Amino acid sequence: MLMTILKFSAVSLVITALIALGLIASDRPKVFSEKDAEAGLDFESTIARGFAEIPEQNSVKMKDGWDMPVRRYGSKAADKPLLILVHGSGWVGLQFNSIASALADDAYVVVPDLRGHGAAPERRGDVDYINQMEDDLAELIDAEHMQGQQVVLAGHSSGGGLVVRFAGGAHGTMMDQAILLAPFLKYNAPTTRQNSGGWAHTMTRRIIGLSMLNTFKITALNYLPIIQFNMPEAARQGKYGHLATLRYSYRLNTGFAPRMDYLKDIAALPDFTLIAGTQDEAFFADKYQEVMSAVTDKGSYHLIEGETHLSVIDAAETLALIKDALK
Repeated sequence: MLMTILKFSAVSLVITALIALGLIASDRPKVFSEKDAEAGLDFESTIARGFAEIPEQNSVKMKDGWDMPVRRYGSKAADKPLLILVHGSGWVGLQFNSIASALADDAYVVVPDLRGHGAAPERRGDVDYINQMEDDLAELIDAEHMQGQQVVLAGHSSGGGLVVRFAGGAHGTMMDQAILLAPFLKYNAPTTRQNSGGWAHTMTRRIIGLSMLNTFKITALNYLPIIQFNMPEAARQGKYGHLATLRYSYRLNTGFAPRMDYLKDIAALPDFTLIAGTQDEAFFADKYQEVMSAVTDKGSYHLIEGETHLSVIDAAETLALIKDALK
């Protein structure tokens, strides 16, 4: 009887693995067309703005030997909160340069380039394991935090999703407050537009196949790309185009968002401020409060009239709201 059960289990595993491999092999990266380029996010203001007075980029050594690139704004002092700004998908911490400079008197601001991103990552668009970016943020807090200092994590888009994931993970108690700028909650959350408004192309069959394999703790193929970003050519070919990351592996993308039970991660958030623009192309900004307040009463929600997914970062009202939150 036992042998029969073992044989049946082995056959089931083989069949499942073959189905998963077929799904993975059948879904390939996409070549974006000119029509695709018309969709997606409005990078025009980002491209035109440029970046002035950029602080020197230094690094913080992680336990595995990787040097996390960071920029620091303001002076380190226990009487000011430590504010870590987490960038969104496809981009780098430099997206926060203007607002980080403006917050330098209110907080000690640290802006990292996440693993798999930046000018010279070890492996662009990839990490070693799914929860690695959470662990990296915890190590960054340990390195920069002073005793008695409040810790605030702020993230934009997928960076906001990573902050939500951090709250529900092993290191969540390290964060005292969160600031979420148009955060990605999950692909199936009511707040998310289809394909994030044309910004993202997901290889759905490949994701399903890899998820099946991961159910059986088969992780050897987790390096495969499963999502691409539709960044306009003007941004890719511009002065900072070399910083862009246009596709993510399964393990990076999975760890750059709340878990499947995203409401559980949301419920674990400390006091938080959520800010989004009414013209957000990637998410339904007016649905955040309904979704999140169903599981937590710790949030305050703010919609800024006329701002888009990217422009909300540098809006004057966003700066004022963050300054109030830090007080």
